[in-house]
Amino acid sequence: MPILLEAQSVIEPKIQELSLECERLAKDKLRPTLEVILVGNNEASLSYIAHKEKFCKKIGANFKLTKLPEDIKEYDFLVAVDAMNSNPLVTGCFVQLPVPGQLKHLNITQLIHPMRDVDGFHLNTLIDIYSKNENAILPCTPRGILTLLEAYKISIPTKNIVIIGRSHIVGKPLSLILQNYDATVTLCHSKTKNLESHTKNADIIVAATGIPGLINKSHIRDDKSQVIIDVGINRVNGKLVGDVAFDEVKDYLYAITPVPGGVGPMTVLSLMENLMITTKNIIEFRKGSSVE
Repeated sequence: MPILLEAQSVIEPKIQELSLECERLAKDKLRPTLEVILVGNNEASLSYIAHKEKFCKKIGANFKLTKLPEDIKEYDFLVAVDAMNSNPLVTGCFVQLPVPGQLKHLNITQLIHPMRDVDGFHLNTLIDIYSKNENAILPCTPRGILTLLEAYKISIPTKNIVIIGRSHIVGKPLSLILQNYDATVTLCHSKTKNLESHTKNADIIVAATGIPGLINKSHIRDDKSQVIIDVGINRVNGKLVGDVAFDEVKDYLYAITPVPGGVGPMTVLSLMENLMITTKNIIEFRKGSSVE
């Protein structure tokens, strides 16, 4: 059985650290406050938001949910986003995706003020990553992956890392971040030819395609040296599964993240860590300027 890279053992000590940081920032006259806009009543979205609200309560951060009707007009939606961006008490915010059809043409992630962008999706973040800015607000899932690898003492420098999935949320930013850590990175996707030839040569495989069971025994070596980070969260026959055929590969690996209980919770943790960063940035900005 490989080492299971479980999130819970990493998150528990982090909660204490974040709680202390939250109180310290509150004493600096600005308590970390997360606001989320939800359009409609998507059940999955409500579940995701509930997890974030629960985590905020655990660490002492404020949480605000702004619910908007499913049929909201574009103008009214933009007014609500602007109000969220300009609220002096809000230190981090985002719009929960997906949004209904009448809003899908909007570049939602770019509507969030970059100083409050706890998701790390703004183009400013990409520029920060590209330029190796050590203070960059990293996208939550890549940040969570880094934290998980560090916690389990799996080194990144000089490693051959294959990422399968080229999304703007995970694959693309993660490839840049890992290169900044001196890894050699290959960015693949579901249509890559001879995918096995890439994954078999990898020290670390990151699967982030949203295709259940895409990675199986044919994609790995049998020397129990490889690490797999399974980012996929898919529902198959009522069960949550990843992008990796877990039972098929587990006996041939050094370590693997479980689904659920691996990368998913780390993403929420990263959101809270980013909230601390955005709060500190806003405090420092206001100390140097009376106008944000």
